[in-house]
Amino acid sequence: MSARDKALDAWGAEMPDWVAALADACDRSSQNKVARALDRSAALVSTVLGRTYKGDMQAVEDIVRGVFMKGTVMCPAYGELPLQDCRKWRGRARTLQNVNSHWVRMYRACNSCPIHTKTEDAPHVPETTD
Repeated sequence: MSARDKALDAWGAEMPDWVAALADACDRSSQNKVARALDRSAALVSTVLGRTYKGDMQAVEDIVRGVFMKGTVMCPAYGELPLQDCRKWRGRARTLQNVNSHWVRMYRACNSCPIHTKTEDAPHVPETTD
């Protein structure tokens, strides 16, 4: 059974385009290679295709759209940025890490970006008074 068939069996007619892209990528190479390209496990890929994944499906969608569908966003610091990189920086923006000036720049950019501030992975920033 192909990955596309597995996904069709699980998702039916409501299969999202990004799940179809994930399945097609698996059929072109292998589930393990696709998982490595996504920087995720083969088990995650399998459970997404089988519609049994219990984790953050939006995160997987962003990564698949960025890696296999070449999805991008406009980043205030970078300009056009692949979706998977945007998600990675949003995760890093939870806490300030003064590693280098680039990280600080991205921390500030992510925390003022409407994409980051409207997602649940946005950090809680306490209100301050001057």
